Amino acid sequence: MIFTETKLKGAFIVELERREDQRGFFARTFCQREFQEHGLNPHVAQCNMSFSKRKGTLRGMHFQAAPYEEAKLVRCTRGAIYDVVVDLRPESPTYKQWAAVELTADNHCMLYIPEDCAHGYQTLVDDTEICYQASNFYAPDYARGVRYDDPAFRMSWPLPVESISDADRCWPDFQGSAERHSHRKSVER
Repeated sequence: MIFTETKLKGAFIVELERREDQRGFFARTFCQREFQEHGLNPHVAQCNMSFSKRKGTLRGMHFQAAPYEEAKLVRCTRGAIYDVVVDLRPESPTYKQWAAVELTADNHCMLYIPEDCAHGYQTLVDDTEICYQASNFYAPDYARGVRYDDPAFRMSWPLPVESISDADRCWPDFQGSAERHSHRKSVER
């Protein structure tokens, strides 16, 4: 695998290292040893799949609060997405910055999202499917999010939002949220 760090510390684009012949190619999509060598969380607690019918569907921006933080490895297995990660780590030099990458079924690229970063994506074509690995189990009581259009981040999306859940549309303003810097503290009590 080929690991290229995005402008956000710890967020990586992961490309396949193909071994090709007349049949096609073979490539690893995950290797615990290689993830550890790059300082990435190699633990996989869950594998998830998401399917979106319509181009312009937006899902996110999600993360889990302590003690259930999760790293994710996202791959588009059908169609195409504009995948976004937002750095929510106050101690990070890239705090409140975001990075995006286009993941498609054809380019086979993946995006590694570290713990304490929000993740979301917009579908670029109809009938898009993603698969992703998560380093921790889903804990609904610790599920958090930031709005896709929150002015604190100034994210831009390639298409108009055609479909979004009420929950994702209604996350509170990051600047006005009591949890903006203290999502860990609020859980540790």
